[in-house]
Amino acid sequence: MDTKPTYEQARLHLQLYDLRREARLRQARDWFFKNYHPATWDEAMRIAPPGSEAGTLSSMVFGYWEQACALLNYGLLHEDLFFETSGEFFGVWEQVKHLIPTAREQFVYKQLFANVEKAAKRYEAWMERRSPGHIAAMRKFMQQMNDQRKAA
Repeated sequence: MDTKPTYEQARLHLQLYDLRREARLRQARDWFFKNYHPATWDEAMRIAPPGSEAGTLSSMVFGYWEQACALLNYGLLHEDLFFETSGEFFGVWEQVKHLIPTAREQFVYKQLFANVEKAAKRYEAWMERRSPGHIAAMRKFMQQMNDQRKAA
């Protein structure tokens, strides 16, 4: 984007940040990155089955980022500002993108997590223009962390 954020976009951005700081969502985000590393959809259902505490925590993370990315995709948030300050959604996407086709098929809902997917694709291109190699380095780091978790 070549424009500066409007006052309304900046205010909405800060409201989203305030929501991220809410205690239960902080707990969910912390749990997600420590515990949610399924290789398959079946494993995802074992880690966080619907109706369980883990299922609630993962749903909170998915729901928050899907809503935030929907606001971005509809132009209510300033893209550069969002991408400069909100890369966590991309980490969530990287953790689950291999599961989404199966989840979409199981729930017969092609739009499941579609806002995050759309924003993640734009973020990847945006980041490569600004910091070539960052996405590859981040993926490598995430893989190393996953390998360490498996080995432990």
